[in-house]
Amino acid sequence: MKIKYFIVLLLFSFIHVHSQETIDEALQKYNTHEVPYLKVGEAIDNKDYLFLDARRQKEYDVSHIENATFVGTSKLNLEEMSSLAPDKNAPIIVYCSIGVRSEKSAKKLLEQGYTNVYNLYGGIFEWVNQGHPIVDHLGNETHKVHAFSKHWGKFLTKGEKVY
Repeated sequence: MKIKYFIVLLLFSFIHVHSQETIDEALQKYNTHEVPYLKVGEAIDNKDYLFLDARRQKEYDVSHIENATFVGTSKLNLEEMSSLAPDKNAPIIVYCSIGVRSEKSAKKLLEQGYTNVYNLYGGIFEWVNQGHPIVDHLGNETHKVHAFSKHWGKFLTKGEKVY
């Protein structure tokens, strides 16, 4: 009897472990891949990028990549973009939590003629997971990250999750 119980328990734990979605799998599932990704390591090495945060205002207020500009999720203001990046060849990185919402905003920029636009692979979650600093709405370094929801928050393995 104990052996049967152990086998059932082992099977359930195996199923649970393998049902955990990775960032790779989520991006494969939800994105169209029409915007090139830029890995966090590549983004951190070049200070010439314009970082655009494509999350909700309350997420941005909790924390964001230093010097990132808030552009929001659905209504990317293209007039504002022309003042932020008048050169359509300027290097731009768009990010959100893991890279799903930011792909939509980055795609809009490409459609408007911007040529050097990237989606930050893994978003701010991967940025924090790799130990890079973030700041709050006052510009102070913080460890808090708005995790959007419990479903998406599982991809944030470092930092303090805020909902």
